[in-house]
Amino acid sequence: MTTGVWLVGGRGSVAVTSLIGALAMRAGLAGPTGCVTELPEFAGAALPALTDLVFGGHDVASVPLVKKAESLADAGIVPASLVRALDEELALAEHELRPVPSEGGQAEAAAQMAADLTAFRERHGLRRVVVVNVATTEPVVTPNPAHADLDALEAELSGGGAVLPPSSLAAYAAFQAGCSFVDFTPSTGARLPALDQLALQRAVPYAGHDGKTGETLVKSVLAPMFAMRNLRVRTWSGTNLLGGGDGANLAEPGPNAAKTASKQKVLQETLGYLPQGTTRIDYLEDLGDFKTAWDLVMFEGFLGRSMRMEFTWHGCDSALAAPLVLDLARLTSAAHEAGYSGALTELAFFFKDPLGAVPHGLADQWRMLCDFADGLRDAPGNAGEPK
Repeated sequence: MTTGVWLVGGRGSVAVTSLIGALAMRAGLAGPTGCVTELPEFAGAALPALTDLVFGGHDVASVPLVKKAESLADAGIVPASLVRALDEELALAEHELRPVPSEGGQAEAAAQMAADLTAFRERHGLRRVVVVNVATTEPVVTPNPAHADLDALEAELSGGGAVLPPSSLAAYAAFQAGCSFVDFTPSTGARLPALDQLALQRAVPYAGHDGKTGETLVKSVLAPMFAMRNLRVRTWSGTNLLGGGDGANLAEPGPNAAKTASKQKVLQETLGYLPQGTTRIDYLEDLGDFKTAWDLVMFEGFLGRSMRMEFTWHGCDSALAAPLVLDLARLTSAAHEAGYSGALTELAFFFKDPLGAVPHGLADQWRMLCDFADGLRDAPGNAGEPK
């Protein structure tokens, strides 16, 4: 099942790392380490093969893909040998990237983005297209009455109103084009009642949001441990240092607030209360695309005994995120094929702040994801043969 993956922010580090990884695996130059959907639990779940993914995207930037890939290699994010080996494939992928429409109002921009998606699907004879938002984080959206109702939203747009943040405009365009949508960022994306109505009307699924790749991944494992052992967490504070474009963007108060709120939510949802402490995100240019997180946990045990633990996480953000982008594209495409529409709460495993009333502990989310794979395997028309 040939599937299109349309990356919003298609010239950014996560997008280009995802593209390089998919091309490298297609050419037999790399293995699928980090790709959850390559585990045995997903065999026979009617997922599009990694070799059947075709890439395109929108971006406000214009740096050529080859140049971006070379900069990623210089930063130690991807092997330079892969960039050299995939030079021609990256140059071909360049033809499938489009600028974000900047002329006219939001209605015209959405129509152009939807036309780009439709043309991409028709040009490659694609069965499905999944739009994945990997653009920079936006500030928390200011509530607008038009966000609550699709008719009101479309009336505002047709009247020339600018009522949607960029991530939500991308989701709106995706749904209008009959494409599914994944928000890998903490931005608003499809998380507006009006857009949920549109997704259900167009019978397309969506997932999100904020990919779980580092410190929060560890929190989602450790927090349930404290809860199950009936140990009272008194304080949980974390400091995150990161560089690169994402770090520079998160140095701004609006995006920073959106990101830290997403990162803290797992504690409230898993422990049933919010301990003292904060999560800080600080920009450190020298780190480049790498990030370091240090967490201090103070907890109370039997007879009031105070204890503590600390952990440090150091990782490459794009290398952690890229395989999950491929996983989400495959799973969302298969869900669309199987007839799912609206919020894909079953994909909570991948997100810091997942959609719906779902568990936030990683083990519970893993069971949900495996059950989802079983459902795809048993969907009508799927014989359940191994992929």
